Amino acid sequence: MAIAQGLELERSLRKGGHSLRNLTVLPIVQDAAKLPHLIELVDEVLGLNSRLVRAIFFDKVPGANWSVPWHQDLTICVKEKHAIDGFGPWPPKDGAIHVQPPAIILEKMLTARIHLDDCGAQNGPVRVVPGSHRHGKIGESDISGWIKNEVACVGGVGSVLFMRPLLLHASSPAVNPSHRRVLHLEFAAEDLPLPLEWNPF
Repeated sequence: MAIAQGLELERSLRKGGHSLRNLTVLPIVQDAAKLPHLIELVDEVLGLNSRLVRAIFFDKVPGANWSVPWHQDLTICVKEKHAIDGFGPWPPKDGAIHVQPPAIILEKMLTARIHLDDCGAQNGPVRVVPGSHRHGKIGESDISGWIKNEVACVGGVGSVLFMRPLLLHASSPAVNPSHRRVLHLEFAAEDLPLPLEWNPF
């Protein structure tokens, strides 16, 4: 798959480990975000003004076969830091400015995870708690009470998992780690309250 090859080249150039961030300006990522069947579904959910606002590349290989605890995706990437009520804290990530916005911002976003390799039950797939995104930000001390009826999101190469940022999700290490490459694309259709702007990366 050309996307996987292009991102592997980018990882080599950056000497990246198991992940790469701040990828939205890469032509191959822009092309992936405009795949007709993908953008049709994104527009159906968010509206015709939807655009790519963050892109991350993940891989699970021997030596980088990590687990991810249950969590929600609570941060967005912005161009500059501005003090606005409801926005914060501001955790630094890979040289880009990130902030936790109010839940209403996250509720209007959509994530598309493109599988660049087959991802079966043995490959450390993402596990989700269906419906948890409808309950706003869930405190860390409350998450354990939500972990029931989890679903493992397996898929073949080229398949796409759509999810909301506030959906509780986790993943375990792969049983037999090889490649489990994922291009994680976040979309939004609305501008942030000025003077905040989405990061142009």
